[in-house]
Amino acid sequence: MTAEITLFVNPTAGRGRGARAAQPAASALRAAGHEVRTVVGTDAADALARLRAAVRDGTGAVIAVGGDGLVSLALQALAGTDVPLGVVAAGTGNDFARALGLPVREPGRAARQAAEALKEGRIRETDLGRVRGGWFGTVLCSGFDSRVNDRGNRMRLPLGRFRYDLALALELAAFRPAPYRITLDDGPPIETEAALVAVGNGSSYGGGMRICADAVTDDGLLDVTVVGNCSRRTLLRVFPQVYKGTHLDHPRVSVHRAAKVTLEAAGLGAYADGEPLGALPVTAECVPGALRLLA
Repeated sequence: MTAEITLFVNPTAGRGRGARAAQPAASALRAAGHEVRTVVGTDAADALARLRAAVRDGTGAVIAVGGDGLVSLALQALAGTDVPLGVVAAGTGNDFARALGLPVREPGRAARQAAEALKEGRIRETDLGRVRGGWFGTVLCSGFDSRVNDRGNRMRLPLGRFRYDLALALELAAFRPAPYRITLDDGPPIETEAALVAVGNGSSYGGGMRICADAVTDDGLLDVTVVGNCSRRTLLRVFPQVYKGTHLDHPRVSVHRAAKVTLEAAGLGAYADGEPLGALPVTAECVPGALRLLA
């Protein structure tokens, strides 16, 4: 079966990789017999408005060509609809694609896989997190990691994961654990001092930092990783282990699972999918099967 496919493109993703990836992605979809309509916005709000219009008008699928920021926009338009999402990961972090085992920085291959999945009806339902009326696919973070995220997003160099390594080093100078109140589902609140709390629908953020390494995207639960009260030296030793997920074995780290998580802490903010949410408190809930994914 052929259909018109919406190619949702961020041409600036990955310092121009998005623009370069759009052409082989479009070619692969057309070779599979699909008509391709390209949607590019002047900014994030315009891009989301245009994509929502395309979904309302009717489209066989949306293929997001870019990084996690573009995927996050696509989730806002597609969550809870019947329109499936394919991802041509061409950004800096690509954590959504990593969590779902999709090709990273291989636009032709990723588009061919999406076209084959559409042809064969291979559509997988996956969970999403919902917070403050929006959706996230990877990780909601608060504390030290959100501060690293904030600093890393403001930096132009270096590229990729090294940006976050440098941001981490710079944030260590001002590091202080904070008192958190964490409520899992309807259980009693957990009062604890923590360096950071990460709530994962997916496993990683920051370009492969597997902070919620055991998170599964279709189990109906969010993984909550709590890095407890520790010294700068301990945090410096533990935090780099997130690239392998071995930090979960450290005695200062605990992992919880819940369908709904509320985080409270004075003076701290949060990020979800790398996008700022504002100050705590926040409540995140897992919505099973909220997204249809070409897989």
